[in-house]
Amino acid sequence: MLKKHHIIPILLIIGNLTIIPTRSFGCTSLLVSKKASADSSVFITYSADSHTLYGSLTHLPATKNTKGTKRKIYHPDTKQYKGEIEEVEITYNVVGYMNEYQVAIGETTFDGRAELQDTTGILDYETLILLTLQRSQNAREAISTINSLVTQYGYCSTGESFSIADQNEVWIMELIGKGTREKGAVWVARKIPDGYVSAHANQSRIQQFPLNDPENCLYSDDVIKFARKSDYFSGKDEDFSFRDAYNPLTWEHQRWCEARVWNFFRQVAPKQIDEEDFANTNKEIKLPLWIKPDAPITLQALMKHMRNHFEDTQLDLSKGIGSGPFALPYRWRPLTWQVDSVKYCHDRAISTQQTAYSFVAQSRFWLPNAIGGILWFGFDDTYSTCYSPLFCSITQIPYSFSNQSGNFNSFSWESAFWVFNFVSNYAYGRYKDMIQDIKLKQSEIETGYITENDSITNNAIVLYNQNAKEGVAFLTDYSVNTGNKLTKTWKTLGEFLIWKYLDGNVRTNEGKVTHPGYEIEWKKAIIKENEVLYKMKKIE
Repeated sequence: MLKKHHIIPILLIIGNLTIIPTRSFGCTSLLVSKKASADSSVFITYSADSHTLYGSLTHLPATKNTKGTKRKIYHPDTKQYKGEIEEVEITYNVVGYMNEYQVAIGETTFDGRAELQDTTGILDYETLILLTLQRSQNAREAISTINSLVTQYGYCSTGESFSIADQNEVWIMELIGKGTREKGAVWVARKIPDGYVSAHANQSRIQQFPLNDPENCLYSDDVIKFARKSDYFSGKDEDFSFRDAYNPLTWEHQRWCEARVWNFFRQVAPKQIDEEDFANTNKEIKLPLWIKPDAPITLQALMKHMRNHFEDTQLDLSKGIGSGPFALPYRWRPLTWQVDSVKYCHDRAISTQQTAYSFVAQSRFWLPNAIGGILWFGFDDTYSTCYSPLFCSITQIPYSFSNQSGNFNSFSWESAFWVFNFVSNYAYGRYKDMIQDIKLKQSEIETGYITENDSITNNAIVLYNQNAKEGVAFLTDYSVNTGNKLTKTWKTLGEFLIWKYLDGNVRTNEGKVTHPGYEIEWKKAIIKENEVLYKMKKIE
C-alpha cells in the first residue's frame, strides 16, 4: 500500500532566507577558540559580500514533523526545483546562521576546480548550512550532518570553507564536489587548537593534515583516493595537500584572499607574522592555518578585526590617489583594469562596500544554550555597521531585519539593509569627515549593548530557571526591540549627516557652516595634473 508523504517546500520553511549568488573573492570568516578569547567564549565571524544580495536575517522556528515527511528543495538563486529530501522529526530553532544549541556556521567560497561542480546535486551550500543547523547539537555533529547530506543527496555548489563552532570547539571544514561523475563531496575538517585563532577568505587553507587523529581532524574516506584517480595528486598520503589538489593557489587568490588572512594574523600576533610584500612578489607567501594570538581577544576587538582596510600596511586603501580627496578606503568594481595592454588591480580588504550583512557569533559554555548563544548581527559595510545582539533561542526577529521589510529592487525606510546603506553611501562622498560621526555613534551603541549584556543575561537566567518559556520570551522581546530601535536610530543618524554636510560644507556643533577644503595630498595631485590650469595669476 502506498503511504501518503507530507511535502514541505523549503522556500516556505525558510521564508526569510536571502538569495545568495556565487560571491567570488566575496566573504571573510575569522575563528577564535575558547582559550584564545578573553572570556572563554568561542567566536566565529562572517561577512556576506555580494553586489546583488539583499541583506536580511533568516529565522527558522523549531518544528516537529511526521515520520515520512519530505522536503522539497529549490535552488535559492535560480528557483529551480532540485528534488526532495527526507525531513527529520525534530528541527531546531535557527536565527541567522546560529541555532538554539549555540552551533554557528559561516562560510567563504573558494570555487576550486570548475570540473568538480555537480550541477545535478540537490543541495547548494546555503541550504546545506541551514539544514545542518536545524539538525545539529554540536560542531562535530554538524560536520557529520554535512557529510551525510551531501553523500545522500549530492552537492551542487562550488568549493567552500566552513567555520563551524559550538560552545567548546571551533572547526574549519573545507569541501568540494566530485563533478558529475560521482555524487557527494570530498572534504577535510580540522579543529582549531584551544588558544589559537584561524581565518579563511575565499581560498582553501587546509594543506597537509594528520591521517590518524580523529579527535582533531576528520575527513572523507576518499579525499586522497579521489585526487589520485583525478590526476590531482600522485605522492605519498602523508604529503597530500587538500588546497594544492582541489584549489591550487593563484596570484589573484594570494593578493585578494590570503592577504586578508595575513592582515588578521599580523594584528593579533605581530611578532610571529612578517610584513609581507604582497604588491611586488610573485612568490607564494606561506601562512599557518592557525596562530596563537599575543593576547586574549575580546568581543569588541573581534568586531574591530572585521573592520579593516589594510590600515598601516602597503595595501592601505585609505592612501593614494585612488582614495580620492577624502581618503575613501573603497574602490568601485571591477577589481582589475587594463591600460595600454598592461593589467592592474585594486586590493580587496575585509571591509568592503558590497557587504549585505555580517555577524559575530558568540557561544558561551557556562550558560544554558538558550541564553549562551548570541548572534551579533549587522547590515552593510562592516566598518560602518552596528552589531545588534540576537539571542539564539528567540522565537521572533526584528521586523526591520527580516525580508518582509524590503527587497533589493526598491528602497524602504523600514528595512535595516536600506537604512544602513543610505548612511554609508552618503558618507562615501566625504568619508574622512563623516566616518568620524558614524564611528562615534557606532561605539556609543555597541558599548551600551555590551555593557548591558551582563544584566540582560542575569535577568534571563532568573526567568529561565523559573520558566524556560518566560526566559526565552524575555530574550525575544529584548532582541526584537533592540534591533528595531537601532534601525530608527541609524535613520536619525543619516538625517543628521545630511544636515551637517550639506552641499560639501561642514557645520560645527553650533550650526556654523565651515569649508575645510581638500587634503593637502589631493591638492598636490591636482597641481601635478595641470599646474598651469589651476595656478592663480595677476592681471598686469
